[in-house]
Amino acid sequence: MKMRYTMMGALASLGLLASLGSAHAQGVIKIGEVNSYKAQPAFLEPYKKGMELAIDEINAAGGVNGKKLELITRDDNANPGDAVRAAEELVSREQVDVLTGSFLSHIGLALTDFAKQKKFFFLAAEPLTDKIVWQNGNRYTFRLRTSTYMQVAMLVPDAAAMKKKRWALVYPNYEYGQSAVASFKTLLKAAQPDVEFVAEQATPLGKVDSGSVVQALADAKPDAIFNVLFGADLSKFVREGNTRGLFQGREVVSLLTGEPEYLDPLKDEAPNGWLVTGYPWYGIQTPEHKAFLQAYQGKFNDYPRLGSVVGYSSIKSLAEGMKVAKSTDTEKMIAAFSGLKVNTPFGPIVYRSEDHQSTMGTYVGRTKNDGGKGVMVDYKYLDGAKFLPSAAEVKAMRPAD
Repeated sequence: MKMRYTMMGALASLGLLASLGSAHAQGVIKIGEVNSYKAQPAFLEPYKKGMELAIDEINAAGGVNGKKLELITRDDNANPGDAVRAAEELVSREQVDVLTGSFLSHIGLALTDFAKQKKFFFLAAEPLTDKIVWQNGNRYTFRLRTSTYMQVAMLVPDAAAMKKKRWALVYPNYEYGQSAVASFKTLLKAAQPDVEFVAEQATPLGKVDSGSVVQALADAKPDAIFNVLFGADLSKFVREGNTRGLFQGREVVSLLTGEPEYLDPLKDEAPNGWLVTGYPWYGIQTPEHKAFLQAYQGKFNDYPRLGSVVGYSSIKSLAEGMKVAKSTDTEKMIAAFSGLKVNTPFGPIVYRSEDHQSTMGTYVGRTKNDGGKGVMVDYKYLDGAKFLPSAAEVKAMRPAD
């Protein structure tokens, strides 16, 4: 009899534990996140801090729909196959409610396809290729960051105003670089029909042979250069270009180079006068950005990078979508995100219903070597909504859902 009561007590205890575990699970919303943390730390370490700040703020205010947010991250080893396997593990084993993340564009495309196959909500935070929302777009995928087309469209009016006929191109030879250069060629040719592209250097990602690249560009004698390299590739290119005088007397239009992730490491080699997209965190005076900057510096005792803004805004977007949906159900999240308005450090943005692209913009300005440190000057914020194709144009590019 005593053994029977002991067993009943044990079963009751197990039942209580199961009940508590179930209650815990019901009280948490799990966000699964996949990214190239080891391969791209300059952007993704600040990005992760931005996500953590947003999670802390949301949970301190009571969470979403009465539940706390929990972030579960996985590294994709900069490999599309690993990214899909990580996403599968997050969905099946961790039972996350939504997916977000990705930095490299080819990985973003792999996760976009995963979301479509699994019919699972995915917010692509950072990958820039236009295919994510246009040619390969699907109803389960939304994208936060300003795309390659949008950023190039922001640069082209000033590039055309330079009235330079002979252009050289240099870019990392994968989806992001290819997408950026294709947009630049198309948009600049439309704005300046007599333009010529006299040299094109497509380099392996992370393995630029800066000497041969710079020499090839110099041999073509261009009037101007369009650069899409970033990270360590950018640093090598700038160093070699400075050494060989490639940039002297030439205009340079450069995607992403004004982002502190990539401009700060150049230090006293930072170029003067390049036309760039970027993030001059030290000079933005809007109330939204001041609040973000104060909170970020207060938590991390460091200044934000653009990755910080993207990570923070991705979590804020997901939280706002869940509030509107009153759920994490995929279909309800899709409905909520179509036309969703979100407040970010860059001001309010909208996720367009026609292509699931957000209207987040970016800053365009010139680089300056200010006492051995690269900064952006003469910058302005350009609203992404003004640099997106019409609903009719999107319909022609995007597969039907």
